[in-house]
Amino acid sequence: MSRIGKIPIQIPAGVTVTVSGSSVTVKGPKGELHRNMHVDIGVAVDGAVVTVSRPSDEPVHKSLHGLSRTLVANMVEGVTKGYSKQLEITGVGYKAEVKPYGLQLALGFSHQIEYKAPKGIKLLAPQPTQVVIEGADKQVVGQVAAEIRSLRPPEPYKGKGIKYAGEVIRRKAGKAGGK
Repeated sequence: MSRIGKIPIQIPAGVTVTVSGSSVTVKGPKGELHRNMHVDIGVAVDGAVVTVSRPSDEPVHKSLHGLSRTLVANMVEGVTKGYSKQLEITGVGYKAEVKPYGLQLALGFSHQIEYKAPKGIKLLAPQPTQVVIEGADKQVVGQVAAEIRSLRPPEPYKGKGIKYAGEVIRRKAGKAGGK
């Protein structure tokens, strides 16, 4: 039995989990998430507990068991607490500004970059050099953070660019000066 897959998921108050066939829908105070599970994996709701089961001990089913349980647990946590990622912008004149459609970024190019936020994602800029991405879906929050970071990844010489909060950038030495 999978160590992760056999752990039951507790459903907090105010959250409803609905299973119809192979699709799971979770509704809560932060929104609603829907995911189609693999056909062989069984998801059952019993009172305030969700359990995930597999039909056999084949390697494919073993790998899907823990994955499916974690995906459902992430959905439940996402609609209750939500997920967030923080990005830091480093560089002279580099800044982010919240607009109605998403973010407007000045990253040292000759033009401003406009990033449009997908549905269910909230972009905040508490300071011009910080960006906070919030949402209920863990995968989408991580994808948006990666897309924004890819607009100007940090460079190794001066560290200019967009990085995750707490990310350590390996720095390189510059050219040796003089003759």
